Amino acid sequence: MEDASGMLLTGGDGQRFRFDAGTLCLEFLLSGAVEPWELLREPADLAAWAPLTRLGIEGPVTVGPGDLTAARRLRAAIWRLAVRSAGAEGVPGVPAPIEDPPADRALGRDAAGGTEDDLRVLNAAASAPPPVPVIGAGRERGWAYPVTGSQFLSAVARDAIDLFSGPRAGRVRMCAGVNCHLIFLDTSRPGARRWCSMSRCGNRQKLRTRRS
Repeated sequence: MEDASGMLLTGGDGQRFRFDAGTLCLEFLLSGAVEPWELLREPADLAAWAPLTRLGIEGPVTVGPGDLTAARRLRAAIWRLAVRSAGAEGVPGVPAPIEDPPADRALGRDAAGGTEDDLRVLNAAASAPPPVPVIGAGRERGWAYPVTGSQFLSAVARDAIDLFSGPRAGRVRMCAGVNCHLIFLDTSRPGARRWCSMSRCGNRQKLRTRRS
């Protein structure tokens, strides 16, 4: 049975499927880490996208132009670190991340980026205060609103630091489907997850196997 968790995505072929990235920082890549899937074109896009994540934001998010640039820079760093962790660095067909050219020049990185630069980006974003947790009258957990763009990015960066600095980094996978570059954390007990979704790439592989 397909897991009901995760985000509902629409592929380039129009097929809708549910994809669980497994963790907040890898989920952030779904905001458009690579072309042609960019969803963060203006600050309002980031404000609208943050509540869709597993962070559970249900109130307003305030985002400025600087937050948008920082978001794209952080997302690119997470993409490169995830690709390396998944063992897909240098694999033909794996796209480079979207990143504002001014950010590249400011960091002095080459086109491919560098591990040290990416770690500095994570550390810089994580140094900002994260969202402030609150408890409601019914003892439900929530956030103090509005959540700012820098607070959201801090939560993403801290999650990335936790992932890439620990044993779970070895569970980062790139979908084995043809021309599918979705990245996820394999949280299955045997660590044998191969597909972004069994209803999409997993099912397509089954059909190919039957035909062959």
